[in-house]
Amino acid sequence: MPGDRPRAEPIRRRTLVLLRWVALGGQLLAILAAWLIGVRFAVWPALALVGAGAALNLWMTASPARVTQSGATWQLVFDLVQISALIGLTGGMSNPFALLVLVPVTIAATALENRQTMAVGAVTVVMISLAGWQAAPLQHATLDLAMPPILQLAHWVAILIGVAFFAAYARRVSGELAMTTDALFATQMALAREQKLQHLGGVIAAAAHEMGTPLATIKLIAAEMQEELAEALPDRTDLAEDALTLKQSADRCRDIMRSMGRAGKDDLQLHAAPLHTVLEEAAEPHAGRGIAVTIRLTSGDDPPVIRRDPGLIHGLRNIIQNAVDFAETRVMVDASWTADQLAVTVEDDGPGFPAPTLVQLADPFPVNRRNDRRPGYEGMGLGLFIARALLEGTGARIRFDNAAAGAKVTILWPIDRIRADDRAPLRQNPQIT
Repeated sequence: MPGDRPRAEPIRRRTLVLLRWVALGGQLLAILAAWLIGVRFAVWPALALVGAGAALNLWMTASPARVTQSGATWQLVFDLVQISALIGLTGGMSNPFALLVLVPVTIAATALENRQTMAVGAVTVVMISLAGWQAAPLQHATLDLAMPPILQLAHWVAILIGVAFFAAYARRVSGELAMTTDALFATQMALAREQKLQHLGGVIAAAAHEMGTPLATIKLIAAEMQEELAEALPDRTDLAEDALTLKQSADRCRDIMRSMGRAGKDDLQLHAAPLHTVLEEAAEPHAGRGIAVTIRLTSGDDPPVIRRDPGLIHGLRNIIQNAVDFAETRVMVDASWTADQLAVTVEDDGPGFPAPTLVQLADPFPVNRRNDRRPGYEGMGLGLFIARALLEGTGARIRFDNAAAGAKVTILWPIDRIRADDRAPLRQNPQIT
């Protein structure tokens, strides 16, 4: 089973109450229907068990207390005891509704931690065993409702197998959904960060523009003060020095704001860039990690100018980071294009992807890939999952393979989905390294 996942509220109060009302309604209908067709059993104790469940639901509805892990566990244990006792009063293993004891343990596996789930599963095994052992047989005037002992034993074994299977299956599915949710949240956070950085460029450019006028005024007044002090108070050199310092500080502020404004305008306006520039931007954070990252444009035509999309850059950066993490000496980033398609291939000279995990590499689940330079490494696959989500959002298709020596990731775009329009700036033929 996946590891425990902390939850502020494991199950909503409304969900527990609603599920219990549905179960109690079904139990009451089954009791009445069985009695009407002539099946005889201890009806009043059975109705009392239904009433106990209704009383708990009414208390849950009125109580303002928050549902915790332990509180939800005890409620599911109560449900198990209630339904197991009801099954024991109505035929035990010969009761076709005996399989409903699987419901609480399935809910526990979906919403609770491992320890609580195992506790609910153990209570399920004990209670269904007692219900089968101490069962009160059903009576009917003309029909024989007794089940042969061998079939009762088979039914009991089937329920025990169901407890283990349903708990493990529900636990696995809920764990995968939780990790997928976490990975998507990480993707959204990464995109939001990239977009904030781009918007910050516009803010900086606007601030630099607005600060230009007051800085020029300060500089002008400081220069006039310096001249007037030199004429009126030639002995007060300290005041003249203060005026000079004020003027120099205004000049320094002007230079700083001019530089920031230039950078901000560049960030704001650079919505498109040559292919090589975008690849360099994606690889730049990993250039100084001891692994040679080489970018090559293998087509002979002029490289296309593509959209400088934050999601595209961040996705490529994650792919390159994964290659650098496992490479021995080098990582090759090759780009080629035709009139219809752009292809980017990231290849390293590391141990490659383990063959059994190739089909699930971009899933947000544990991926073990040997790396001698990172002993004890156990990746969660979130980097590749985020990369795939971001790149597919730009229209790309991703393929994971093993090359002759190392891992290979191929990213394919329809050229119309990634090429910038004719108004895009910075169309040039960069130097290929």
